[in-house]
Amino acid sequence: MIEVQNISFSYSSKSAPVFDEFCLQMEQNKVYGLLGENGTGKSTLLYLLMGLLRPDKGGILVDGIDVSRRKRETLQQMYIVPEEFDLPRMRFTDYVETYRPFYPAFSDDILRRCMEEFHLPLDARIDQFSMGNKKKALMSFALATNVRYLLMDEPTNGLDVPSKKQFRKVIATTMTEERTLIMATHQLHDVEALLDHVIILQRSQLLLNASVADLCEKYTFDIRSNEALTDEVLYTERTPQGNATLSLRQPDDEETPLNLELLFNAVHQISL
Repeated sequence: MIEVQNISFSYSSKSAPVFDEFCLQMEQNKVYGLLGENGTGKSTLLYLLMGLLRPDKGGILVDGIDVSRRKRETLQQMYIVPEEFDLPRMRFTDYVETYRPFYPAFSDDILRRCMEEFHLPLDARIDQFSMGNKKKALMSFALATNVRYLLMDEPTNGLDVPSKKQFRKVIATTMTEERTLIMATHQLHDVEALLDHVIILQRSQLLLNASVADLCEKYTFDIRSNEALTDEVLYTERTPQGNATLSLRQPDDEETPLNLELLFNAVHQISL
C-alpha cells in the first residue's frame, strides 16, 4: 500500500505550493488513472512517490517504509517510466544486462513478449530507435522488472494509433495480483479501458477518488436526444451524435462503459 500522509511541497520558497496537507492512499493490485489539468501536480506526485522528490512536510510510506529513505528493498519494488528520458548509446540487450540485476523478480519471458508485441528487436541499438520506439522499449523493460509498484508518466505520448493498441494489450496481459500500476495521463481514451480506479487532482484537492466499479454502478454514460434529458441527468455535452450525458443510474438501467473524458469534464463543473 502507498500512503501519502499530509504532504506539502513546493519547488521553491517563492513558488506556490503544489501540494498542501495532501493525503491519499493507494492499494495493491489496481490500475490507477491519475488525471488532472496541466500544472496540477500529476508528474510531481509520481516523483514524490518514488522518493526522487521529498515533501517539505509530511511523508509517503510504501508498504510501511518512508520512501524518502531510498532503501534498496523499497527501490527494488518500484519503477518509473518518465514522460521524457534519454537512453544510453548501446544495444538493448546490453541495457537489459546492465540494469536487470537490481530487480530480483525480473522476467525474461515478459520482456520477450512485450518486445514481440511492439515489433521491436531485442538486439537493436536503442539510441537508433525513434522516440516512440524508445518509449516502447523502456516500457517493456519496466514491465519485465515485475516490481510491485509501476509508475508511468504520460505513457502513450508519442505513440501512434497501432502502438497505443499494443500498449493496452501488453498492460492487460502483464498485470498481476501483486502489481499496482499508476498512470498519470491526459490521454484519457488511451487508458480508460485499463483502469480500476480514477483519481482526479486539482492542486491539493482530490476532485475525485473512486473505483471504476463504483462509478459505473452509480452513473450511466450515454448519448441522449434533447427529449431524453430528464432529471437524473447530472451533466451533458453536445456532440454531433447527440447529448453525451452523465446520469444517475436508475434501478432498471443497464451498466454502461466508463466515459473518462465526460467524467473528467463533469467533475470540474459539478460535485459528484
